[in-house]
Amino acid sequence: MHEHIARTVYYLGVHLVFASMVWLAAWFLTWIPRGSATTKYWIWVATSLNFILPLGAVLDRLWRAHLAWATPLGAIGTAGLVAAENAALISAVWLLGATLMFTRLCLQIRSERRQAQAAAGRSAPNPRPVLLAHGIPVRFAERQPAPAVDGVLRPHISLPSGIDRLLSEHELNAVLIHELTHAKRRDNLIRLIYEVGLCALWFHPLVWITGSRLALYQELSCDESVIQSANGGDLVSALAKLANPDLANPEEAFLLQATASSFISHRLARLVAPQPRSTCRAASALLTVTFSAVLLAGVLETVSHTACCFVARTKP
Repeated sequence: MHEHIARTVYYLGVHLVFASMVWLAAWFLTWIPRGSATTKYWIWVATSLNFILPLGAVLDRLWRAHLAWATPLGAIGTAGLVAAENAALISAVWLLGATLMFTRLCLQIRSERRQAQAAAGRSAPNPRPVLLAHGIPVRFAERQPAPAVDGVLRPHISLPSGIDRLLSEHELNAVLIHELTHAKRRDNLIRLIYEVGLCALWFHPLVWITGSRLALYQELSCDESVIQSANGGDLVSALAKLANPDLANPEEAFLLQATASSFISHRLARLVAPQPRSTCRAASALLTVTFSAVLLAGVLETVSHTACCFVARTKP
């Protein structure tokens, strides 16, 4: 029994060590000013999945007969043996944290669902028809606080009723392009996968930070779609109106107060100073190749230090 616990801790330890190194590479590469926000977003998506999926342990399980060359990391192996001796306490602490995190996630999803149902249920007496934008449903709701994408597997765009009176046609089009990018890319599903992974890895600080980087580059990436359609200026003015609506109509102002202003300083800086496409494409290609190499190296290093008989080798 202790051997199985020690082996699990060893797998997890090696996996997290090299996943953390990949995280550091992702942080550095996305910190570089050059490169597209979309490329950086997918770098963080891959980084989060690399934490959640212990590929080295899977490869060891499937191909252990061919991994005789693997050499254990002694320090982590020793930690696994120590953890095995305190398995009950460690398991209880982890289970408590995971349960609290999962409960938090369920309450959050329930709250968001209730808000969406309330917005849909309290629509205007003469409800606006559902529109389709590139195959994605667009709905207007009286209680919708700001433009957003609802739904995980079948996303739809929810807009506050009256937003078409607040924004010009071009500004509304810019907002729709931003939200369409979220919907087509299934950003809500990606976020849910990350949140489920966070429930299991709640003890790792880098996994928490990954969430904020995902959220930031998710927004910047969608803004980039607006820039590419030559509507960047319209989105800037739309964000300004959503964040500071006309106070002549206090009720409408309240409805249109914005989560649209999230990461506003980063978004405005990107919107008003887009990079030349040729430079951006070259930098994005370099970022992609570099990160892919680091990610592959991290996986191979994880596998190379996964030893089938590490317990016997690391015992004094």
